[in-house]
Amino acid sequence: MAATSVLVPFAALIRVASRIICLIVVASFVIFAVNQTSRASTHQQEELSGAAATAHASTAAVPVSHEGTVHRVIDEAATKLTSPFSGITAGSTSQWAIRGVGTVMALLMYGVGLGYLARVLRFRV
Repeated sequence: MAATSVLVPFAALIRVASRIICLIVVASFVIFAVNQTSRASTHQQEELSGAAATAHASTAAVPVSHEGTVHRVIDEAATKLTSPFSGITAGSTSQWAIRGVGTVMALLMYGVGLGYLARVLRFRV
């Protein structure tokens, strides 16, 4: 009976952790996607106006450093959570592929995997 009283709250804790991790990973990917589409839009507008040659040279080498604290914390947490899957896309230079595969793998592992573990623990007791 002692195992029952310990595993049920543990299963609930795993389920909550799984949801929080998934929210962090998805939020990081959404922020990345919004930033990328914004940069692409700005680049296209510069191309159309003819100012791309000078502006692109000045912005290509300078990384975006005006991220907010929340954005930075979400990105750092998501990077740590997706780092176990970085070997899958080690040869890729596409940021979309790297972020996309990392996000999908994290959702599978932490969302589906931990969710399944929580259900198994809950029903085993």
